[in-house]
Amino acid sequence: MTVSTPDANGNSRDDYVRIFDTTLRDGEQSPGATMNVEEKVTIARQLELLNVDVIEAGFAISSEGDFEGVRRVAQAVTKPVVLSLARTNQPDIERALAAVEKAVRPGIHIFIATSDIHLKYKLQMNREEVLAAVTRAVSFAKRHLDHIEFSCEDASRSDWAYLAAVCEEAIRSGASVVNIPDTTGHAVPEEYGRLYAYLRERVANADKVIWSAHCHNDLGLAVANSLAAIRNGVRQVECTVNGIGERAGNTSMEEVVMALKTRKDLFGVDSQVNTRQIYPASRLLSQIIGQAVPPNKPIVGDNAFAHEAGIHQDGVLKHKLTYEIMKPEDIGIPSNKLVLGKHSGRHAFVERLKELGVDPAYLDLNSVFAEFKALCDKKKVVYDDDILALVTEDARHAGEYYALTSLEVGSSSKSTPSATVTLKVGEQEQTASAIGDGMVDACYKAICKAATADVTLNRYSVKSITRGTDALGEVNCLVAKDGMTVAGQGAHSDIVMASALAFVNALNRLQLRRHACGQRPAGGP
Repeated sequence: MTVSTPDANGNSRDDYVRIFDTTLRDGEQSPGATMNVEEKVTIARQLELLNVDVIEAGFAISSEGDFEGVRRVAQAVTKPVVLSLARTNQPDIERALAAVEKAVRPGIHIFIATSDIHLKYKLQMNREEVLAAVTRAVSFAKRHLDHIEFSCEDASRSDWAYLAAVCEEAIRSGASVVNIPDTTGHAVPEEYGRLYAYLRERVANADKVIWSAHCHNDLGLAVANSLAAIRNGVRQVECTVNGIGERAGNTSMEEVVMALKTRKDLFGVDSQVNTRQIYPASRLLSQIIGQAVPPNKPIVGDNAFAHEAGIHQDGVLKHKLTYEIMKPEDIGIPSNKLVLGKHSGRHAFVERLKELGVDPAYLDLNSVFAEFKALCDKKKVVYDDDILALVTEDARHAGEYYALTSLEVGSSSKSTPSATVTLKVGEQEQTASAIGDGMVDACYKAICKAATADVTLNRYSVKSITRGTDALGEVNCLVAKDGMTVAGQGAHSDIVMASALAFVNALNRLQLRRHACGQRPAGGP
């Protein structure tokens, strides 16, 4: 049994599981999930409402956009540790330190690969050179701040004895958190849990640091592996909202948190997450990155608390615990009731935003309230999700290169659908017209002409945000160019306008991604 030491908040490291959220770094590496700086700040503020312990805000050296994103997030939140990822070279570390220097609680996350396959083919370094790099990097960072996390990339495929030597050197050099990532999703729970037990027994001063788990979901085992790690002494889990991330994704934050909360009898520990902010966080991220949550997604999917079978329905009506191990209100699922109308005033609107977890101080409130009043004139019923859609649409347009100024479409059973768009491109306006197989097709062709953009539309989907024929329509699209894939999202009561907004949003994301291309380093835990 190791002796527990307190963290910066005075809590025993064995008292709770810290939640390290990497939605803004590893999550953003999910195909199509690129976010602009304002969107990252919006997500970061929601993560603070969730009460996560750590926010990994980005990879500061990868691009000017990533650096600015980390810097802005570091200034936007006060309670979580905010850190940037960095490789073991000094320029990476200096850039990361500069990005978080204004944070109330700054940190850095340094990583290097430790598996023989990565050493040989990626790093082209031997084991001794990697050990020396760990010493230099962690020691240098320690001279500037205290919160230093060190990660052994591809740890689950590393030699265990060598892995122990690397971890021991990182701790000796000043690391306060040691992360053992299953970078490729290769591990299984029994093996992954046993690895932590081995390291905590063999590594000198193992009881002086927080051990962390970072799992990928290639075999669908990320959550199971993380829970196995917790049962073997891990007190930090690295995860993302909705489980987004490279390839098959990362450990799902909401699944780990609710597993700990629901089965505290088994794990004996819990997180400090405000679970009532889980559903708002899931919806906010989904709307910002334009990726719908699958209906059968545990915890936050539309079907998570739905009961179709007659026997289940009968049981739930008699007593909810017959088929529900959690209550919808525990994760903040809204009742979808009528909240406001066209006679509602500005004060009522602001108060409702606060109840939904949105801080009005960071919005262009005049613009959002005007859009709300316009929506009230179009819809008989306004729901919480309608309001959230307006808020995310406002954040989505911040700093955009392309902006839709006007759209005209025409169609009938006796004519070919046509569209004319006026698009702001940088500081100039461009107008173009096109015909197509339908109004949306014509609209997209006209936008491509105005933007002089040659892209491929890989996916287009429409769903209703709320019910009724006057509901806001949410359009998600996926576009690609030169091997880059980005998602776009738009919401509007007119589905063609929502389609246009989604496509323009995708073009803006592509512009952002292309700006960063060529500078973003490969790799990461």
